[in-house]
Amino acid sequence: MRALLVDRSVPGGLRLGEVRDPEPAPNQALIRVTATSLNHGEVKSGLENAPEGTVPGWDAAGVVERAAADGSGPAVGTPVVTLAGDGAWAEFRAVDTELIGTVPQGADPGAVSTVPVAGASALRALHRLGPVVGKRVLVTGATGGVGRYAVQLARLGGAHVTASTGDPVAHGDGLRALGAHEVVAGPSGIGDPVDGVVELVGGRQLVDAFGKLAAGGTLVSVGHTTDEGEHFPFGALLGDQGRHDRSVVTFFLLGCPGLAPDLTWLAGQVATGALAPRISWRGGWDKAAEAVEALLGRRLHGKAVLDIG
Repeated sequence: MRALLVDRSVPGGLRLGEVRDPEPAPNQALIRVTATSLNHGEVKSGLENAPEGTVPGWDAAGVVERAAADGSGPAVGTPVVTLAGDGAWAEFRAVDTELIGTVPQGADPGAVSTVPVAGASALRALHRLGPVVGKRVLVTGATGGVGRYAVQLARLGGAHVTASTGDPVAHGDGLRALGAHEVVAGPSGIGDPVDGVVELVGGRQLVDAFGKLAAGGTLVSVGHTTDEGEHFPFGALLGDQGRHDRSVVTFFLLGCPGLAPDLTWLAGQVATGALAPRISWRGGWDKAAEAVEALLGRRLHGKAVLDIG
């Protein structure tokens, strides 16, 4: 099969080449990939750490070519969306059935391919906050793929949503159209305390966002796009002055059980238009280096999608 292979001798570190078709385990289905979306984390740290000649890629939409031998998962011919730690940037991938969601017939594979990391991370982070009806939720890094899904899902869940972005003037209208009630330049620009934070930036923004938590509030650390560490000032973690019982929790999507129903639900919401994936760049997989460069240069506010084949 053809695939995008890690090759640091060429611009962008990727080249189209030939590799063996994957051989699925009994609990895996073989998927014919039609589209994949790129994530900042996989092109920044993933490509840096991937061995030469391997096939990267987390997110992929496609069709079941061969059903799982153990009888689990969808049947042959079913449109699906898939998640795994690698292998998405290829004509075929083998995926555990617990990481496969079914997709409505006729849905755009490119739009659906944005769901696994971005949509599922946002959904599971909000689950970690608990019911958000009537609560105040802050989303940092709100113009990225996860951030945009988090804004929409928090609004659908009944929260008062504050979106944080580096340029509220340029991105304010777009974020408000997705459901944000307020758009700010950073957590320090928030007035009233918030009940929950979906934190996607790290560094100083994580520290500032924690400082805005109300008593009993939770910050879910989902992403880390900055190279800064987190340095809390003295007293920041004390529970005095009525700001007790605040917590910071870490997050790893592939450590979350039962993702298949989440992927199915999210794909359905994207297919019906209830959730907007916001694709900022789309092209053939021969243009992968261009997409990677745009992501690393922070020039995209949304998702990059490669059409496979």
